[in-house]
Amino acid sequence: MRRTLIKSATVISMDDAIGDLLNGDVLVEDSRIVDVRPSIDLGSGALETEIVDGKGRIVIPGLINAHMHTWQTGLRGFAANWTLLEYFRRMHAGLATVFRPEDIHIATLVGALNQINHGVTTLVDWCHNNPTPAHTDAAVRGLIESGIRAVFFHGSPKPEPKPGEPHFSEVPHPRREVERLLAGPLSDRGGLVTLGLAILGPHYSTLDVAIHDFRMARELNLIASMHQGGGPAKTPGGWEELIEAGLVGPGVNIVHGNDLADDLLDRLIDLGVSFSVTPENEMIQGHGFPITGRLLKRGVRPTIGIDLESVLAGDLFSAARVALSVQRALDNAESRKVSGTIPATTTIPVREALRWITTEGARMLGREHQIGSLTPGKLADLVIINASDLNVYPVHDPVAAVVMQTSLANIEAVMIGGSWKKRSSRLLAEGLETKKELLAQSGRRLVQDIERQGRAA
Repeated sequence: MRRTLIKSATVISMDDAIGDLLNGDVLVEDSRIVDVRPSIDLGSGALETEIVDGKGRIVIPGLINAHMHTWQTGLRGFAANWTLLEYFRRMHAGLATVFRPEDIHIATLVGALNQINHGVTTLVDWCHNNPTPAHTDAAVRGLIESGIRAVFFHGSPKPEPKPGEPHFSEVPHPRREVERLLAGPLSDRGGLVTLGLAILGPHYSTLDVAIHDFRMARELNLIASMHQGGGPAKTPGGWEELIEAGLVGPGVNIVHGNDLADDLLDRLIDLGVSFSVTPENEMIQGHGFPITGRLLKRGVRPTIGIDLESVLAGDLFSAARVALSVQRALDNAESRKVSGTIPATTTIPVREALRWITTEGARMLGREHQIGSLTPGKLADLVIINASDLNVYPVHDPVAAVVMQTSLANIEAVMIGGSWKKRSSRLLAEGLETKKELLAQSGRRLVQDIERQGRAA
């Protein structure tokens, strides 16, 4: 039995029954949390235990990144000045078409390692550049090698069709490939890396394809996630058709959703659909303002994702701050418009933002019984923040310190399933410099290849 005891830390459990402990202990045995309370006495004759001094530290649940395309890690910053329309043309119809399996592998591996480095213990990896099984297997292998907990959302590429080929919106999600993954590399539904579906949805597919994909996800008991927004819908009224067919409910995840009408949003919420917001990228590329406030007004919390490292940084704390700040600004502006003054108190407390990247991510994945909070019996996914660092100290409100002050520099340790993945502010991954060079070589080759084809202009 492997046992770790974190002593005398500030513990933000995100479990309402446990609450916050200003001076608390967390006991981990093997892969699970077994106790969280002010003081844990192991007694004499106890099994050998690693004792971690938590003084000056804040312990929080591992972060959950609800939406990210790690296959673009090798192109960091390359799309920073693109609108969404440019992204469709230059990434999906351009750069994506020259990816080899080895490009997918190194991008996914390094992208996942970077997420661990930032305190993310569960990654929703939305892979929609897998034209062959070899590309898919390379992505899955990268996630497994990284050691992150992940849900691999299997998607489909979106190139411009060649003569005689159907448009991608007319192509059903490949059931045979999904079944191959379930029978092979992702056969363990309780494993560290599991499977979900990144389908087109009614916004990006024909109605027949949407019905096929929704039915398949339900039959295979897989989460169906889809982008919603970005130009006119391929199937106007598609959501209403799917609702009438009884295909919309829990297990359906909408990413973005900026253009959803209020009445449709109400219906989707009533049916138990979850929503993932990628606030910074949505505003940068032209999706519109995030729907954070529209969800909160309806009693629903969003989950938060990074989306694209080809555009912006992979820091989930920053994404949560952006979501919080933008919605506070919108609320303040609305209050000025209605009453002539700002609200008497803030409309969204900082603890809400921490929920979006912990407990709500777990709920979206249907895994709130396993991850998302520091609760005895749950998997030991946790982060230790050095609250003595210059940019955090002194701490008056631990939750505010986490949400509003913490950055990569303060992530001292990360544990996934009881195993340390980062210690003493150092990522525990072998051959990082070699991996970084392979990533750089991949990025350079991709850009050179597409420039030779004259398709990145």
